[in-house]
Amino acid sequence: MDLFRLFIYRLLIVSFVVFNFSCSIKPKKSDYAVLVNPLIGTAPSTTVSALQHGEDEKENNAQVVPYVTVPFGMTNWTPQTKATETKCIAPYYYTDTKISGFRGSHWLSGSCVQDYGSMTIMPISGKLKCQADDRASHFSHDTEKASPYNYHVTLADYAIDVNMTATKRCGLFQFTFENSGEAHIIVNPNSDEGEGFVQINADKNEITGYNPVHKIYQGWGEKAGFSGYFVVQLSKKSSKYGVYQNEKILAGNTQISNQENIGAYISFMVEKGETIEAKIGTSFTSIEQARKNLQAETKGVDFAQAKDNLKETWENLLSKVKVEGTNEDEKVKFYTAMYHSYLQPRTFNDVDGTYVSFNGGTQLMNSGNQDYFTDFSMWDIYRSSLPLFNLLTPETNGQMMKSLFAMAEQGGWMPIFPCWNSYTSAMIGDHAIAAIADAYLKNNIEISDKEYQYLLQNAFHSPENHTDYVNGKGRRAIESYLKYGYVPLEDEVLESFHKGEQVSRTLEYAFDDFALSQIAAKRGDTLHANLLKKRALNYKNVFSGTDSCVRGRFANGTFTKDFDKFVRKPYITEGTPYQYTWYVPQDIKGLMNLMGGENGFNANLDRFHAAGQYWHGNEPGHQIPFLYNYSGQPWKTQELVTKIMETEYSNAVGGLSGNDDAGQMSAWYVFAALGFYPVAPSVPQYVISGPHFDKITLSLGNGKKLIINAKGASSGKNYIQKITFNGVEYNKTFLDHFALMEGGVLDFEMSNKPNKSWGITPESKPFSLSNQ
Repeated sequence: MDLFRLFIYRLLIVSFVVFNFSCSIKPKKSDYAVLVNPLIGTAPSTTVSALQHGEDEKENNAQVVPYVTVPFGMTNWTPQTKATETKCIAPYYYTDTKISGFRGSHWLSGSCVQDYGSMTIMPISGKLKCQADDRASHFSHDTEKASPYNYHVTLADYAIDVNMTATKRCGLFQFTFENSGEAHIIVNPNSDEGEGFVQINADKNEITGYNPVHKIYQGWGEKAGFSGYFVVQLSKKSSKYGVYQNEKILAGNTQISNQENIGAYISFMVEKGETIEAKIGTSFTSIEQARKNLQAETKGVDFAQAKDNLKETWENLLSKVKVEGTNEDEKVKFYTAMYHSYLQPRTFNDVDGTYVSFNGGTQLMNSGNQDYFTDFSMWDIYRSSLPLFNLLTPETNGQMMKSLFAMAEQGGWMPIFPCWNSYTSAMIGDHAIAAIADAYLKNNIEISDKEYQYLLQNAFHSPENHTDYVNGKGRRAIESYLKYGYVPLEDEVLESFHKGEQVSRTLEYAFDDFALSQIAAKRGDTLHANLLKKRALNYKNVFSGTDSCVRGRFANGTFTKDFDKFVRKPYITEGTPYQYTWYVPQDIKGLMNLMGGENGFNANLDRFHAAGQYWHGNEPGHQIPFLYNYSGQPWKTQELVTKIMETEYSNAVGGLSGNDDAGQMSAWYVFAALGFYPVAPSVPQYVISGPHFDKITLSLGNGKKLIINAKGASSGKNYIQKITFNGVEYNKTFLDHFALMEGGVLDFEMSNKPNKSWGITPESKPFSLSNQ
């Protein structure tokens, strides 16, 4: 960026920090939601590894927006500074200077995908201006107040105060006009394809419409088989209205459809200080269902009640983890991370359980008294987001896993990366298996015989119909993986958005095979358990002993000569061979053996960090800081995790390191602050790194409480000296999930100096497949 833009950006950062944090927030004892700051991460990242490793502004932006929403809400509400649904462009960026509306969004928080089925509402005063760029108003961050339950801003060009709150499927707005005169409320579907529909019903004081959803990745540009439907109800009547298309105003007309840049408006004469309220119901099924959702969730509920209800919803969730310590700003980081962790996956069904069947189906399904979820950023969230749900909200996580099985039932195959209620193979791996395994091994779900067959199908077969494969069903490159025990470089994986990446696919499939072996073993299926355990060792097939690093390999067994472990390669996903070498969460001991044992492993890992190769802003390395627990040097894990928490997360608008990816980046922080991390989902263990608050009280999903004491942890004592669990000395560097779920008291004795004799014995080390 040029010097002027850099100066402005830094000025904005400073203004943000001073305005929001010059005085530490002093919440009431039971008030956790006030500690959440949704503006964190809404500007380009200023963290160390993002600046070093990110290749462009898309990788160096957390891509979060200040959502007002319930946890896992159907529609999330945000100010809009970008009027598009284009891939990798979020609806809001802190560095923008104008707001063009307030969006009912389905943007996958923290992602680089696309918004879909969204709509926007915008109040203006004075001359009617309908197009987003024309009507956009300047705003000041001084008037911007963001929380999970309410967003407020003043539209400076129109002197209009906007307040926004939400329910699971609806948005509620107050537009207060500081000046008298003519005012307008504009509503538009955000179709980039010149599609959509909008209609005014003056008698009902409603504006209704829809925005057809289109796929990306598989079937790019094709219709997804459903739309985002909306019903807007206004508190004030008017006989002056119309529709528009581009600059053409069609006064008095009541509907328009399937043209570019369309919308509707209603005009009013307002008094100084007058407030017009809007309630918006949404659905993915129909306009009528959107109206039913609106009726069910907002009838008899005014704005203040809805705001209080939403605050209470977040309060109930956030209070499941009560942290205590001397640093109030660290609490802001923690509870904001929890908020970001709980935004997706997305509720897809209406209030009565209705939803459109998976992958473009026309059948209406019903989820009964449970919710059906979509928008699983599965390559990311299986690592720590879903394990966090398993710990704190296991019932909801169970519904998510059942949603994945429902997709398989309706589409014939387990999904890889299910978004916009469709199959996609957007990213690599087959991590629905890992997610389901984690829930199953922690006794949070059951798996029927039929459901189990869907998991085996993904691991052993490819669709007979090649069109199904092209459309995202089944593992990419499964046939060559089964033939060679790795994906050779000759298989370019052309039927995927991420082409190539053969080494990374091999590593991730090996882990998924391990996770499925865990399921098979628990079910008593010894045949598949043993076969899949052998396949879990396939990571060895792409490891070059000469380089002590993974490397691309041809079908004849030779490694590629084009190699530099410090440089990104097409056979690695979004990183370097060195960064992906450590992705063997199921068998760190086996990886250690390939590197010559503990000493060779530690020396190699030390060199990796000394070279600045660790990139926290992308998910494949999220387990790396915890690996010293496996190799007899757990104090280095404690040191690394502390450093990452301090340098890769902050309370500034650029305070998230790279894409948050549906909350995975944030969920990592939550676990790190608690002091343990799920390195290998499907293994019911957490690898210990040490708490970062003096006292933490966890209200677990089974109703029991776990108290974690770590005096001095919030003021810099981050090295573990000793642990006792329910009064008994505890020397292991991992925690058993089922022991945690029994509750009790976990006491950490902390210091500012490492204890190099704690946790170093063989029996202290976490699970590795090679030790079994």
